[in-house]
Formats: sequence, C-alpha cells, structure tokens
Amino acid sequence: MTISGGRDGAEEHSTPAAAASTALLTDHYELTMLQAALRSGAAHRRSVFEVFARRLPDGRRYGVVAGTGRLLDAIAAFRFDDEQLAFLDRTGVVDRATLDWLAGYRFRGTVRGYAEGESYFPQSPILAVEGTFAEAVLLETLILSVLNHDSAIAAAASRMTSAAAGRPCIEMGSRRTHEEAAVASARAAYLAGFASTSNLAAGFRYGVPTVGTSAHAFTLVHDTEREAFQTQVATLGKGTTLLVDTFDVAEAVRVAVEVAGPDLGAVRLDSGDLLWMAHRVRKQLDELGARNTKIVVTSDLDEYAIAALAVAPVDSYGVGTQLVTGSGAPTASMVYKLVARAESEQPDGELVPVSKRSPDKPSQGGRKYAYRRIDGDGVATAEVIGIGEPPADLADRGRSLIKTLMVDGELVDRATLEEARELHRRSLAELPISATQLSRGDAVIPTVYENV
Repeated sequence: MTISGGRDGAEEHSTPAAAASTALLTDHYELTMLQAALRSGAAHRRSVFEVFARRLPDGRRYGVVAGTGRLLDAIAAFRFDDEQLAFLDRTGVVDRATLDWLAGYRFRGTVRGYAEGESYFPQSPILAVEGTFAEAVLLETLILSVLNHDSAIAAAASRMTSAAAGRPCIEMGSRRTHEEAAVASARAAYLAGFASTSNLAAGFRYGVPTVGTSAHAFTLVHDTEREAFQTQVATLGKGTTLLVDTFDVAEAVRVAVEVAGPDLGAVRLDSGDLLWMAHRVRKQLDELGARNTKIVVTSDLDEYAIAALAVAPVDSYGVGTQLVTGSGAPTASMVYKLVARAESEQPDGELVPVSKRSPDKPSQGGRKYAYRRIDGDGVATAEVIGIGEPPADLADRGRSLIKTLMVDGELVDRATLEEARELHRRSLAELPISATQLSRGDAVIPTVYENV
C-alpha cells in the first residue's frame, strides 16, 4: 500500500484535543465518595491505589501494558473548569464545599508502574497511584478506561503480529469502532508490532505510519475497472496497491499488470477463500512477469485466520474489526483497588495494608514491588511480587518491572511510542516460546508472591 503521512520514529505530541480537560471522564460515584470523605476527614489520608488484573482473558498466555503515555497526559489534564463545575452544581452531583475543593484540584501525587509495552500477568501491579485518598480516588475511572481498552487492543495485536511471523500487519479498524477509540487502537496496535495504520489522526498525534490507496467504490465510480486502475496508477504511481476483487479476480490481475507493468507494487484481496485465492494470484502474477508484486489480504482477519494463511504466498495483512474489538477480549479486566492507607491524616502517617476479601474478588494489601525472574538462557520463569520496599539485591534476583512515572504530579518518565514498541519486542522475546502459541492455556509463567 502507498505510505502517506507516516512519521516513522516521531515522538507523540500534544494536540488541542489531548489538552482538553479530562475531569468529567469519570463516574458519578467518584465524586460522591469524595464528598463523603471530605466530611469524614478520610479524604486527606495518604493512600495507595493499585491497578492489576486478577486473571488474563480466557485462554490468553500474557497481557500487554498499553495506554500509559495517553494516561499520563490525561492525568495532567484532569482539571475542573468553570463550565464543568457549573454543571456539577446545577445537577446537584456534589455540595458547595466539594465544588470549592474541585475548583483547585490537580493531581499532586506519585505514579509508578510497569513501562508501556511490558508484558504482564495475573496480579501484576501494573500501576500504583499514591496521594491523598481524595486526589487518587478521582482518577479511578479514567485510569481503568484507558488501560483496559488500550491493553486489550495491544494484547490482540501482539497475538496477530506473532501469528504473522514477520509479515507486516496493517491496522484498518477505524470504521468499526468509536472515532476516538479508533485512534487509541491504532496507537496500541503499533506499539504491539503493527507496521502501519489507515487512521490519519493516529499518524498526526502519535507518528504512526499511515497507508491507504482505494476501496471498491473507487472502481465502481469509473466506467471500467481498467479506467479505475489507470487513474490510480497515474495518480499514485506504479508502486500502488490495486484492489482486484471487485469483479473477476483473474481478469483484474491481468488488467492490473497490463496497466502498471511488472513493477506494480501490490494487489489486494478482500473476499473469498483467501488461502486458495492467494496461491492462484501469486501463480498468475509470476506468469505475467510481476514476480515482485506483493499480495495484501484483508477481510475480517484475526490471529487464527492469519496463522492459517502462514502457508499462503501473502506479503501483508490488513486487520480491522477483530483488532479494534480485542479479538474476543474487548477489555483487559483490570481493577483499581486501595491497597494501603495512612492510619491518620498526617502527611507522613505510616501506611498500613488494606485489602478486599469478598468471594472470588480478593485483593492483596500493601504497596508492591515486582520483578521478573530470568534463567541462565535469558528466558522468564516467574513474575515475582513482594510487599513493601524492594530488597537491596533485587537486581540480582531478576529484572525490575516498576518505574517511577510521576512525582508530585509532575511527569518524570514518559517513554516515546517507539521506545514502548521496542520494549514490547524485547519483553515478548524473553517469554517462553509457548507464549506465542494460539492454543488455549494458562499464563505462560506463574505469578509468585514473596514476603507475604
């Protein structure tokens, strides 16, 4: 496909939309809890909230942390403006004292967690937010919204790129999801190994390379398929990708090579038996002298369909619906739980662990550290989680997983999308080879607690 607008290697940058207030991207009960906590005095207790997933989606072997960069921007933009405060006042969501507190709100705490692109497992302490109860509890809905969505898409994308075994994958799901979810999905897919996207906003905001040529409508609006091909080649050059399944595929391939010559960039197949059709088209292209013309396949692909095409002469895959809906797992099922709080309202009050004990939904109290145990061959053998301060010899035990991302509400570490993409590649490479198998199974390495 013709690449246009991509800024390979570019860093993410802020846009007016990204800088808009995120304060109302939350649930009503976050504010009612705040109001009650202000009344009791508990609002000012130092607290630690933690994001984790009790389990991976059924059959998945690992998860992928994604959305952290977007989330850090969203936390910085979590401020209540006059119009939002007027709405809360008019609708009676909270009382005047709470409105006055919200008017001066900004997050002034600390955020630590797994780096974006890292793999994770059940109970992994993916993100920890420390501050007063009031300032940290308000972020719950926003944090879970971003991390649950982006991590689900990244996990699906990672499975797809693994199944593709080096053949490029193109994200093409914009028309199958909410317009902003489409941008986030393209970013998450690129992080997890996709080569490009059709979404221009993802290219503009995040530097994801963009691609695109034409749809069936372009062929149909012309009087003949030949005329459509001639126009596209004249406009975009011989390296373009021609869509050849509007009418008769064999005839379209013949005309495509006749129009563009043997230097035609690629043909795209979007329907039918893709395995059989790819073999047939490859044979025809070779017979016509277009031996370097590539074959792109699309049409509701998921990781299983991609794996099934491994024996086909396919050069790249365009993936839409299944990617942006998480390929059967549309959420990462992460939760945000209070795991420690101070015994008093004093800023330096000692933290004590707290935990939930309800059936089937327990949590482990205490601020966590985490590292990944690696064997002599460089292969991960366990996800190790401990309570309290990390041991002095942690570096000798394994690879530390927790990074400090914000201090006093200020950003101190924000990886670029390219860095997150590279981390994901390395993190996946250190997992046991069975991590990339599509057969159903448990987490590829166990989660082990120490000091508990």
